[in-house]
Amino acid sequence: MTWQGKDRRKGKDFWVILSRVLAIGGWLLFIIAMIVSFYAAPEVEYGIVRFHGLEVRKTWQPQLTLYLYAILWLTALISLFAIIINHFRARRATDGNSFNFSLLLLISIAWSVYIYFDIQGL
Repeated sequence: MTWQGKDRRKGKDFWVILSRVLAIGGWLLFIIAMIVSFYAAPEVEYGIVRFHGLEVRKTWQPQLTLYLYAILWLTALISLFAIIINHFRARRATDGNSFNFSLLLLISIAWSVYIYFDIQGL
């Protein structure tokens, strides 16, 4: 069933624009978190590394891990705020379901929990 009435929207309001800015900002923070994770995570000991007797770091970098936690939880908070905005502003069937907010929230929390348990050795 399609709606046959007149669309009275004047354009994008502040909250819709803020929601889109938060989405872009959240995904950019997520990309920054991936870069920080590359440098904070333990190094992989490949066969060629063992063959040449090179030393590898087997623990997480503590300072970079704190930055990584902060970035991931900030990303989760931003996506949660965007989900709340989208819930109250998207009332019509033609308004898109922003699954990227939910995906970003889920990935950020799961990644934070994984890093926590990996550092604790559980």
